[in-house]
Amino acid sequence: MTDFTDLDSLFAEMDLAAERARLALEGSLATEYKGLRSLDPDTIKEITPDTTDEAVYEHLMAVVQEASARNETQAQLADRIRSLGKIAVQIAKKVPSLLAIL
Repeated sequence: MTDFTDLDSLFAEMDLAAERARLALEGSLATEYKGLRSLDPDTIKEITPDTTDEAVYEHLMAVVQEASARNETQAQLADRIRSLGKIAVQIAKKVPSLLAIL
């Protein structure tokens, strides 16, 4: 875990996050990543009534971001999404490009 009381560590972590996002936006699954990022929070909250869906959404975002940055195939991404469970699949299905691969 990064010690965010050290400003240099904080800025380094922010730089890494920005680089991961850039790679995801330029990766093989950029359309899927952009679609997931554009989901309205109310759409996500419709899936389950508690905050579980928000945590799963954040995990799903990380998985899609990483898959795109690594230039994984759609089949690999679909497997990774399914491994996250039912809520992740329901959220992913709200994105047309992800629905098409699930």
